[in-house]
Amino acid sequence: MTYCGKKLTKQGLLIGFTAALLSGCGGGQSGGDATSSVSSQAPGTNDSTADAVEVAVAGAAVKGVIQQGIVTASRLVADGEGVYSEQNNATKPTRTADDGSYALKLRGKSNDWALVEITADGKTRMICDVVPQCEQAGAAPVAFGQPLTLDSNFMLSGAGDPSAETVNLTPLTHLAVSLAKRSASGLSPDAISNAYAEIEGWFGLSAGALQLPVPDLTRLDDMASVSADAVQVAITNAAFLALVNDNTQWNSISDVMADAISQVSTTGQLSIMGDGTHVALADIVSAAALQSSELQATVDSSVISQKLVVVEYRNVNRFKTIADVYGDSDTSVADNTDTTDPTGGTDTATDGSTEPTGETSGSVEPGTGEVVADSGAGSTETVADGGAEGSTDTVIENSVPANAAMLSWTAPLTRENGESLTMGEIAGYEVVYGSSADNLDQSLAIGDASVDELLVDNLDTGTWYFAIRTLDIDGNRSQLSDVVYKQI
Repeated sequence: MTYCGKKLTKQGLLIGFTAALLSGCGGGQSGGDATSSVSSQAPGTNDSTADAVEVAVAGAAVKGVIQQGIVTASRLVADGEGVYSEQNNATKPTRTADDGSYALKLRGKSNDWALVEITADGKTRMICDVVPQCEQAGAAPVAFGQPLTLDSNFMLSGAGDPSAETVNLTPLTHLAVSLAKRSASGLSPDAISNAYAEIEGWFGLSAGALQLPVPDLTRLDDMASVSADAVQVAITNAAFLALVNDNTQWNSISDVMADAISQVSTTGQLSIMGDGTHVALADIVSAAALQSSELQATVDSSVISQKLVVVEYRNVNRFKTIADVYGDSDTSVADNTDTTDPTGGTDTATDGSTEPTGETSGSVEPGTGEVVADSGAGSTETVADGGAEGSTDTVIENSVPANAAMLSWTAPLTRENGESLTMGEIAGYEVVYGSSADNLDQSLAIGDASVDELLVDNLDTGTWYFAIRTLDIDGNRSQLSDVVYKQI
């Protein structure tokens, strides 16, 4: 499947009709309990008794969940020229809990930002969050959800204001810290904030996504409420480990991270499409799209499954526009991949939008449908078989093949409860079709809210029925639109 402007093409077929109204509600996830360790002030620091306090630093290490990892923290302090660097406060190391969480206290000023790092030793384990398994050089593969050992070179870092936010430790935050270190002001609050935002942009994540609690991908069904944004962050982090499975040059997650960090530290970028030797941004995004698809078979919850579909949408679209990440307007390098499953799988993409605010009902009212289709024989038959409102227009489009139907639709503007619905809140659409109005057993997912036409071809002789639903960025789905049909 390829994108061309606002038209989505599958083997020469275009489809269109009025999309259904959408409603749903967003949500977040809370982290688990954390172990803690309190440190004393390091000798030789020059904090005065009046302004020196113990600041709590908390967060989680998830790539997947890292258990019994060794966590340390340092204050970030400016020198006389305003350049920030870490200052060793002799913080006692603490270990992460079984859910990856950690907590410690850092001696310093209440407004100090902190750099937090995690390393591994013989006690440390990481839960495999790659489907179906995590491969290891010189060792047997580890199944999804099972623990694996980490080598002594493993390290992740994160930074932030511990008084206002948790400091997560993931591959993405590690990239952000490395990027921030290139700043002339060192690890200043502004440099860290800007680097976090830039990394979010690279991977098509919403603003602030790296501060979200990171869910355990192996236990998604246990989570009463988790946002699609948080799931996307977790899957993007998992993709770094998935590269070990797909590329013989990587023996471990440490190898992948070392190459990525080297690139970012040297150039401030990751290779976009790669040269077969270095970690590429496109490789990570592609692996994330694949993991989003694979994870759908591991969950029972239909709500979680739909959020995984949304994340798959986002990653496929991010791959297709990957050349724009560093301001390159030529996206042709990413437009040669057919990700459509004609047997009913989903082609997915992202709109780069944020979650809708406020709660909605979770179900929506379908819109009226209109199909414009060419029979290919010089005349056009167009029928709206929804029984409700509306008439249908007949338009002759001689360019549409005889065995194809062209559909076009209009994005919904409101939710069922009357709240407005912006384009930024729409993740995409799902077109379902089949040879019976009661058995729409084939589907095509469109992960771009701006797409308003789809061409479906290679249809066998007979009557084909079509409907569409809208998906929002948090995984909520509308009801199907009115069913329309075309005789082939």
